[in-house]
Amino acid sequence: MGQALKLVKDMEAALGRAETDLSPWFHEDFIWDGNRGCGVKHGLAGFVAGWQSPWRAFLSDRSYHTTQWLEDGDWVSCFGYAEGVHSGPFMGIAPTGKTLRVPYIDFWQIRDGRIAYNKVSVDLAEALHQLGHDVFGGHGWDTPPITGAAP
Repeated sequence: MGQALKLVKDMEAALGRAETDLSPWFHEDFIWDGNRGCGVKHGLAGFVAGWQSPWRAFLSDRSYHTTQWLEDGDWVSCFGYAEGVHSGPFMGIAPTGKTLRVPYIDFWQIRDGRIAYNKVSVDLAEALHQLGHDVFGGHGWDTPPITGAAP
C-alpha cells in the first residue's frame, strides 16, 4: 500500500469514528467537489459546515463500507456505501429512523502529504428511493419504477 492510499484509508477510519478535527488529513486549500445537490466546498471549514455537519445530522450511526480501492501515484479512488440511520432532515424529508445505504464514489488527489482535492459522487437519488421518493418522477431508465411514491 502506497502513502496516498494509507492517508485516505486513515482519513476514512477517522470519519468512521466521527472525529471532529480532520485537519491532519486535509490540505489548507482543500476542495470538496460533489455531484448535483452536494455542491463544491472550499477549505476544510467549508467542507465541515457545508457537507460533513449536514451529512452527520442526516445519517447518524454511520459506518462506511468501501468495497474497492485504487491508487495511482498521488490519486486514490474508491467506491462503496455508507450505512446509517435517517436521523435528521434530508432534502426536505423529516427523519424517519430508517436505516439507509447510500452509495458513493470518491477520487482524492494528494499534495504535500494531505488531501488537496476530492471529487465525489454520492447517490442521493438512491437514498431518496429508499425513503419512497422517485426523483425521476417515473421517467428513470431503470425498471420497475417506484410505485406509490410521494410526488
